[in-house]
Amino acid sequence: MDTNAMTATQNARCVRIGAGAGYSGDRIEPAVELAEHGALDYLVFECLAERTIAIAQQTRRNHPDLGYDPLLEARMTAVLPIAAKNGVRIISNMGAANPIAAARKTAEIARSLGIDGLKIAAVTGDDVLDVVRQGSFTFEESGESVASYGERIVSANAYLGAAPIVEALAAGADIVLTGRVADPSLFTAPLIHEFGWSMDDWNTLGQGTVVGHLLECAGQVTGGYFGDPGYKDVPNLARLGFPIGEVSVDGSVVITKVPHAGGRVTEATCKEQLLYEIHDPRRYFQPDVVADFTRVRVTEEAPDRVRVTGGCGTPRTDTLKVSVAYMDGFIGEGQISYGGPGALARARLALDIVRERLSLTGVETSELRFDLIGVDSLYGEQAGARGGEPYEVRVRVAGRTDSAAQAGRIGNEVETLYTNGPAGGGGVTKAVREVLAVQSILLPRTQTNPMFEFVET
Repeated sequence: MDTNAMTATQNARCVRIGAGAGYSGDRIEPAVELAEHGALDYLVFECLAERTIAIAQQTRRNHPDLGYDPLLEARMTAVLPIAAKNGVRIISNMGAANPIAAARKTAEIARSLGIDGLKIAAVTGDDVLDVVRQGSFTFEESGESVASYGERIVSANAYLGAAPIVEALAAGADIVLTGRVADPSLFTAPLIHEFGWSMDDWNTLGQGTVVGHLLECAGQVTGGYFGDPGYKDVPNLARLGFPIGEVSVDGSVVITKVPHAGGRVTEATCKEQLLYEIHDPRRYFQPDVVADFTRVRVTEEAPDRVRVTGGCGTPRTDTLKVSVAYMDGFIGEGQISYGGPGALARARLALDIVRERLSLTGVETSELRFDLIGVDSLYGEQAGARGGEPYEVRVRVAGRTDSAAQAGRIGNEVETLYTNGPAGGGGVTKAVREVLAVQSILLPRTQTNPMFEFVET
C-alpha cells in the first residue's frame, strides 16, 4: 500500500469508545452491555471525584492493600470476560489512591476467570502529598496557607493528563488503571495513541477534550439527569444505555448508544452535557490543553446519532490543579417527621424547641441550620411559602462542630422530641459524620512525575 493509500485508510478510520461509568457508584450492567454489543475499541470507566479519592486515601492508610474503587472487583468480574473475548481495551481511574493495588487485584480477577495474557498497567505520580507538605502553597479558594492546616491535610492529588496512559497503550497495555487523571484525558489518551496526534496539536486536543467531556459522565449524555416528564421525556430510564463515541482522526465525534438500550441521544442531551461544569467555555483548563468550546457545533444526524465538531484549544498551562483534602470538623444531624392536620405548625414548634435546647445546653457549633424538608430546605422561607400547606413535613437540624461528641448532641436533642415535643412526631434518624473538605492549589507540572508500570499477571 502506497503512502497516500495508507493516509486515506487512517483518515477513514473510526475509534469507538464506550463510557462504562460516570461516577464511583454507577450501574454496572450498562458497561457490560457496551462491551458485548457496542463493537468497542475502548471502554472507559470514569469513577473519581475530589472527595472520592480523599476517602480512598483514608482507606489506604488503614488498609495498605486497598484504596482503589470499591466496585473495581465487581466491575472487572462482570466485564473482563466479554472485553477479553471482543478485544476491548479498558481504561479507568478506578485505581483511585492505589493504582498498583488495583492493577494487582485486576490481574488476580483475570486469573480466577481463566483469562491469560492480559497486560495490565498502573499509572502513578498523581499523589503529591509530600511535595505539598514540604512546599509553600496557598489555597486558591480561601487564600490561606496550606502549611497552616498541618496534620489536618489528608491527601493531595494532581490532575494528570493523557501522556502516561498513551505511553502504557503504546507499550501494549490491555488495561490501564490510574489514580487522579483529568476526566477528559481518560478519553483523549486512546485517541492520541490510535491517531498519532501530537501532544502540542492544541486544536485537535481541544476537540478531543470535547469528546472526553461529552462521554465522561456516561448516562448523562444519553438522557440521564435530563428527563423531565412532559417537558423532556426520555424513554426507558430504568434501562438507560451508556454512550458510545465514534471518533474520527480529526477528533469529530458521533455520540450514539446501543440501539436496544434505553435513553435517548439528542442535540439537547449533548448540549446540556457540553455545558456541564464548564465555567469559561473559551478557556476550559485541562492538563493537556486549554480547550475552547465556543465554536462547537452539535448536529443531530439521525435518531440517537449526534455529530459534534468545532472544539479547539490553546497551549496547556505550566501548572496542574491539585485537590487537597483535609479534615474539617464534624456534622451532627437529626430528623423527625410530622403528618396530618397542623403538621407544619407542629414542625415549626419542633424547630423552635431544638433551637432553644441547643442554646440552653451549650452545644458549640460553627454552623447551624434548621430546615423543613418539603417546605423551605431548598429554596428558603419565601419560596417555600408558596402554595398550600403540606399534609406531611420532615424536620431536619444539622450543625458543624469541632468534635464528634458535640455533633452527637444535635441528633440527641431532635430525638428527645419523641416525648418532649409536639404531638405526633415519628421516624427519627440521627447521624454524626466527619467532614472531609477539599480546596485546590496550582502546582508546577515539573514537580510531578507521571509514569506507568506493568503488574505481573
